[in-house]
Amino acid sequence: MNKEKVAKYFKRLGLVQNLDDIQLDIELLKMIQYAHVMNIPYENIDIVNNIQLDLNNDKLFEKMIDNNRGGYCFEINSLFNWLLQELGYRTTSFLARYLRGTTEIPMRRHRVIAVESDLIDGRILCDAGVGERAPRFPLIIDEGLIQEQFDETYRFEKDEFLGWVLTDFYKKEWKPFFSFTEEKQLDIDYEMPSFYCERHPESGFNKTIMTAIKTPNGRKTIDDKAFRIFEPNKVTEILIENDEMLNKILNEHFYIKT
Repeated sequence: MNKEKVAKYFKRLGLVQNLDDIQLDIELLKMIQYAHVMNIPYENIDIVNNIQLDLNNDKLFEKMIDNNRGGYCFEINSLFNWLLQELGYRTTSFLARYLRGTTEIPMRRHRVIAVESDLIDGRILCDAGVGERAPRFPLIIDEGLIQEQFDETYRFEKDEFLGWVLTDFYKKEWKPFFSFTEEKQLDIDYEMPSFYCERHPESGFNKTIMTAIKTPNGRKTIDDKAFRIFEPNKVTEILIENDEMLNKILNEHFYIKT
């Protein structure tokens, strides 16, 4: 374990942990993922500014930990995976299809992490790289098991083609969230779908700024000129009028210094 870098990562997450007394159990996973989604924002600022992303973990560490930035799924979950491996968890990354809001089967453009250890029964799904409504805690990969957290409910299903399908119970029905099959992926396998997201004219990631960060009872987002605060039964929307206002919101609500 690179204790210096792991300690710096934990500090970025707002966590205090004795690295000589790590218990590789699900409680530690829950603590880390919760802190991750609460402190490291989902954001595509570099993509919109036409700054090419570098998925090398040293570069990601510099961006998100040293320079207090966020990233999108290929960035966040790559570095998250690095942290889990440094701690001693056994991880496998999969290339997933993001299904929420789709009517046809989409391309694979999302990274998720399956985690195992000797102190965990079965496998745990970790994902800190979703800007929309998404789990704050990891999920047990177990078909049909209903898993509730905060005011959200999740369940894994199996599909002959899609493989594992994570669904969430929303507006009185189960809806598909994302899916993955179990072909192990290497870090280099994410370069091409990430490049598509960065540069393709039909990509939804390279048009306007999108940021998101979870809160204890909701989340905060920026979608182009709209800053929104989601709370139970309430959404507050504020129009972002200029760059000065944008930078102030990024700093105060997303901990991003531009």
